[in-house]
Amino acid sequence: MGHGSDVIAELTTDHREVDDLFAQFDDAPPGSEARKRLMDALTIELVRHSVAEEQYLYPAVREHLEEGDALADKELEDHARVEQLLKDLQQRDAGDLDFDRLVVKLRTEVTAHVDDEENYLFTQLRNGVHPYVLEELGDKIRQAKKTAPTRPHPAAPSTPPANKLLAPGLGLVDRVRDYVSGRGQ
Repeated sequence: MGHGSDVIAELTTDHREVDDLFAQFDDAPPGSEARKRLMDALTIELVRHSVAEEQYLYPAVREHLEEGDALADKELEDHARVEQLLKDLQQRDAGDLDFDRLVVKLRTEVTAHVDDEENYLFTQLRNGVHPYVLEELGDKIRQAKKTAPTRPHPAAPSTPPANKLLAPGLGLVDRVRDYVSGRGQ
């Protein structure tokens, strides 16, 4: 946490952490327990990141950018696909026949989403939103990730105000489950 001062730096750092986790996954032997642990780590990072974006980034996109509603809706659709893939992967062992196939689909979705954000959305934010607002959003994103869920919840609301009300409770339950099971440690 606390990667950068503004929302763009914060989220870009998250993206590089996800890239690193995918690279570590590639280096782990197929079907190994290490791959399952790395997928758990990827899931935790991706869910926390997505929830924070849904709570603060996309409402700001709607408010500050021309065609912000369409941009935010597209990003939320990306998140829904990724979250469903994470849910599917959570229910499988690394040795399952379709585990690696689902990881390839997940990586494809995540890579496209990251490319879109970094090459299009972040440029619009940098050009169209005051730096103070971007810094404030960075703080909100960092705080949201501290209480965000760590497991996929595809049926949970992805837009305010419901997501801001439910996410901390889901996050608490997820962190208790993670602690008890040793997941993510």
